[in-house]
Amino acid sequence: MSLIAYSLYFAALVSLAWLLAIWMTRVFSGALPAALLRTEATLLRLCGAAPDRGIGWGAYALAVLVFNATCFVVLYVLLRAQGTLPLNPDGIGGMAPDLAFNTAVSFVTNTNWQAYSGEAQLSYLSQMAGLTMQNFVSAGTGMAVAVAVVRGFVAPREATLGNFWVDLTRSVLWILLPLSVVLALFLAWQGVPQTLQGAVMATGLEGQDQIIARGPAAAQIAIKQLGTNGGGFFGVNSAHPFENPTIASNMAQSLSILLIPVAFCFLFGRMAGDRRQGWAIFAAMAVMFVAGLAVVHVYEIAGNPALGVGANMEGKEQRFGAMLSALWAASTTAASNGSVNAMHDSFMPLSGLVMLVFMQIGEVIFGGVGAGLYGMLLYVVLAVFLAGLMVGRTPEYLGRKIEGREVTLAVLAFLSMPLGILVGGALAATVPQALAAVQEPGPHGMSEILYAYSSATGNNGSAFGGYGAALTWHTTALGIIMLLGRYAIIIPMLAIAGSMIRKPQAPVTSGTFPTHGPLFVTLLILTVLILGALTFFPVLALGPIAEETARLAGQSF
Repeated sequence: MSLIAYSLYFAALVSLAWLLAIWMTRVFSGALPAALLRTEATLLRLCGAAPDRGIGWGAYALAVLVFNATCFVVLYVLLRAQGTLPLNPDGIGGMAPDLAFNTAVSFVTNTNWQAYSGEAQLSYLSQMAGLTMQNFVSAGTGMAVAVAVVRGFVAPREATLGNFWVDLTRSVLWILLPLSVVLALFLAWQGVPQTLQGAVMATGLEGQDQIIARGPAAAQIAIKQLGTNGGGFFGVNSAHPFENPTIASNMAQSLSILLIPVAFCFLFGRMAGDRRQGWAIFAAMAVMFVAGLAVVHVYEIAGNPALGVGANMEGKEQRFGAMLSALWAASTTAASNGSVNAMHDSFMPLSGLVMLVFMQIGEVIFGGVGAGLYGMLLYVVLAVFLAGLMVGRTPEYLGRKIEGREVTLAVLAFLSMPLGILVGGALAATVPQALAAVQEPGPHGMSEILYAYSSATGNNGSAFGGYGAALTWHTTALGIIMLLGRYAIIIPMLAIAGSMIRKPQAPVTSGTFPTHGPLFVTLLILTVLILGALTFFPVLALGPIAEETARLAGQSF
């Protein structure tokens, strides 16, 4: 039954993503109805953008940085001042400076790490005008960058990477917004609240009064999933019955997490003029995802023998069970989503290992909207370079040579992952102020630290629930690492795209290494696993692997 259910899920996901990729191709090529193009042009003129002018990679990167920096300042000020602003029926005060910094960085970088409880520490204005808006534009930023990078690989030599303002506008206006409206209406139908009224007082069955928080949740939840943001309206995220009330809402959100990332694979094939290229990247991602999901599923369904016979239901919703919790956990860490419908801290050690590896390889197994594709193209550059070394030819991808500049930039981008995870994690494991956040002793405590810094560097946002991330040390350090994880990859990838687009495209010959067959897919998977996962094997051996070894010996943490 599990196999049938997973098969139906993947069939629906691939079918919807294939259809969405057709629409996305029209959107980013500008092949839209005249009325939509007029609306778009009017908005761009009002913003002072020049929609008909393409720009180089440096100007594109500068536009990304300036726009994101502006978003950070606006959101930071809003969070600090929310206590004096309207749409605050519950009278919530302003955020502390370090927490506001962490939250603003988190949502601007599409990480959506939450060191706060939304229903208790955010006004409705902050939720809507602050976080929900950033859910749209941070996702739109990733999509725009991905399209620009793809143009660098596939566009004619005389072309440009495009225009950031146009790509951002099209991403939000014609893709994210329509999908979010549909999903928000569906979630509201399923029981997710969408109201500007404040919390209500209710009397429970035992006669005790209880304050029940509510608010404009459905709109934020829709874009948090579709934009692979993950930041929930409520503190416990999609485990809260107001965020995820039914099995139908759970499946709709599960599909939404991976929908646009999968569609980007097919969009790449269409933009390249060779759909096999998109299928090859999708195949590499899918193989790794299915393998990881199988591990999580098996361990969560089997459970811990020390706790009795049956599935591991610790920290899981009875409504969803171990299977749907396993699917969500694998999806949310493969994509840079970070939302949860169960507490990852309670998963079996090897399930935690899979989630850590999914984040530590740069979240390129579908990944965030746009970010997963340009992250995988980083590994494509390295895989093609290795293939060229093995066969003694100058490596080429889509007819363009991969040379020293591209490989150097790719390696620099890759190094941001071990820098953020290993250096940041090492400090968190040795500094007393940081160690106070660790709840559990032994290897599970190490896993908590690893998970937090892997999540921040990978712009994921989920966490092991026992980790005290609200300490000033972590709100500051994790905020800095989120910036590193986002822009230390965006800028080199745009530079690679700018370098590639200036090169002539050579015709395919009998000596050209094919980049669309099983051999290339296998090489790409091995490159990801060797460079990504094995970089972190020594520290993983101190965390989840040691915990699993201890569990088999009858010791728990």
